[in-house]
Amino acid sequence: MADLKFGKQVYEYALQLGQQGKDANQIAKVLCDRDNEGYNYGIGIVLNASGQPMDASSTLLQYTSDELGISKTGDYMNSNAIMEDVKTATLRWQRIPEEYWRHFKLALPSDAGTGAVKSGVEIALMLDSSIGALGIEELGWPAYKAIAKIARIQCKEFAEDGVISGKDILPVYQAGPMNTTGLVRGADIINARAKSAADNNSCVILDRAYSGFEFAGLLTRHSYDDIMRMSYELQIQPFIEKEVTFCLAISPTKSFITFALRPCGLLLIFCPDESREKEVTNVTNTTIRARGSAFENLATRAFAKAISKDLPRLEAEHQTALERVAEAEAMWRELVKGSPIEYLYSENFAGLFRNPKSHEAAAIHIYNEHIYPVFSQQRCRQNITGIPDDYELAGRHVNVFAEQCY
Repeated sequence: MADLKFGKQVYEYALQLGQQGKDANQIAKVLCDRDNEGYNYGIGIVLNASGQPMDASSTLLQYTSDELGISKTGDYMNSNAIMEDVKTATLRWQRIPEEYWRHFKLALPSDAGTGAVKSGVEIALMLDSSIGALGIEELGWPAYKAIAKIARIQCKEFAEDGVISGKDILPVYQAGPMNTTGLVRGADIINARAKSAADNNSCVILDRAYSGFEFAGLLTRHSYDDIMRMSYELQIQPFIEKEVTFCLAISPTKSFITFALRPCGLLLIFCPDESREKEVTNVTNTTIRARGSAFENLATRAFAKAISKDLPRLEAEHQTALERVAEAEAMWRELVKGSPIEYLYSENFAGLFRNPKSHEAAAIHIYNEHIYPVFSQQRCRQNITGIPDDYELAGRHVNVFAEQCY
């Protein structure tokens, strides 16, 4: 029997961190950071084949440096003068057909994707005072519950493949691979969700933290443009065609590797009802003003200029991130063959994370190998880009996960 002394020590410390109020993600990072031999499978950033963070966007670094040079006066600065250009670039990046552009408003909430989701919820609540609850998918992003609590509305969970509906419920769907599990919804489910929202005249929040990630594995035989177009057609098009009012909360962080710089989120509000255009504009402006996002930080101003002037360069960086995810997926797919977690690398799953159920003592066994995923609710969330390029070492890591997860 293997000596599990080290794993037990780490597990005990993890329990102590939990008692101190740290959440599962924070615990995984603390544990890995204190182990010189640790392999990070928990942190939510894109890692290279050596287990280190990928290089930050050189495009945004350049624009941020330039922006610093023109920020010498003690004055407010923002992107108001180029907002139409930023909107056009964002719509183009998302491959939304030009015929719909006039129905979109754009806001640049602070706090990246999190700020975009929160602002989207605030706008929806102002547009419909009858909303009393945020409807979320089971195993959805934990921050949704915090957002609902701050907004002083209830939070109701629905089945993973379910349709969120109810006269006082604001649905929030992840428009890409599930952040927590990697599950990709099929077109039939997304179409049913769009139809339900249209039938109930309900506004919807589409959380798009991982643009195009669900099709990253197809990059060996499809172009980047194909990938982004397929992602639009699956995730966004059904809601446009059904004329659903929605807030599309887009994060640039995972796509362009801007974790350290943390620029704004991109919030596109789609309103097909022209009679409400003025109302939507006023509500959006009020929401952004109240959040303080009308006064932009340096990285946000730099990002607004970068996406409006240098979109092809940013898209090339996005493609690099997708290629790393695809590379990691391919290695996992080969190594999990015949194991209890092989299903996680079928066509139904994609993106940065997988989150299988774990056996009772899984944490001890996995920690014992100096491996640090996120453990929560008897599940073991793995950042798939944590896998090393050393095939033998990768095989050992995958075997541990396969033995302890299902």
